[in-house]
Amino acid sequence: MLIGTFNVNGIRACAKRGFGQWLPASGLDILAIQEMRCKPEDLPDVFGGYHLTYFPGDVPGRNGVALVSKDEPEQVREGFGYTEDHEGRYLEADFPGLTVASLYLPKGGVLDDSEGEAEKYRKKMDFIAAFRPYLDKACKTAQDNGKEFLVMGDFNIAHENQDLKNWKTNQKSSGFLPEERRWFDEVLAPGTLFDVVRRLNPDALGPYSWWSWRGKAFDNNAGWRIDYQLATAGLASRAVSDKVERAEDYASRLSDHAAVVVEYS
Repeated sequence: MLIGTFNVNGIRACAKRGFGQWLPASGLDILAIQEMRCKPEDLPDVFGGYHLTYFPGDVPGRNGVALVSKDEPEQVREGFGYTEDHEGRYLEADFPGLTVASLYLPKGGVLDDSEGEAEKYRKKMDFIAAFRPYLDKACKTAQDNGKEFLVMGDFNIAHENQDLKNWKTNQKSSGFLPEERRWFDEVLAPGTLFDVVRRLNPDALGPYSWWSWRGKAFDNNAGWRIDYQLATAGLASRAVSDKVERAEDYASRLSDHAAVVVEYS
């Protein structure tokens, strides 16, 4: 089974760059998508024979998470009971033996004098504080129902030094703040969830999944690993290979992110 996650940074823009050709060629059984940024009635015709489950939220032109699957889900849940659930940041679906979620975590900010930065910082901190206990609940619910649990998406956090190219100069940057990284430590505490790609690449730099559109970040592979697949133990142990579908060159990019795909036996 091939399962992937992809922040498309606007499905209509991504469609113009070739998403409609990429998806059927990918062979994916399930794909979690973030930042759809599109009203349901304006979605491009790029999903072929896949079943689309979409939670657009109510912020025009922002956010929106989806699950694309070969099989229709047994049950779907939008949000996780948090006050900001209306924004379209979390979508969960049940399949035989597996509960899958697509997550778009707030980008955040830093506590300085910049306009709006402190507000963005607090929004992210509030979100992750509420999301942490929900993950425990979701894992237990899945287990009680005889299912594994997999949450995928854009976490907007690089967990460890090896997860971004220029970690020394980004220690005070949003996405690599000590408090964000401590939160990730808690999410991956023993007996909880496992970072599937890191388990398959324990000593590797990256593999990065996001590069700025600006400058030479992509050409120099100055990226961040912020797109994850976090799984319960049984599913994580069945991961046999992974691939970050990095474009061959800047002009071929579908998004500022690359899809992160894992094969499970």
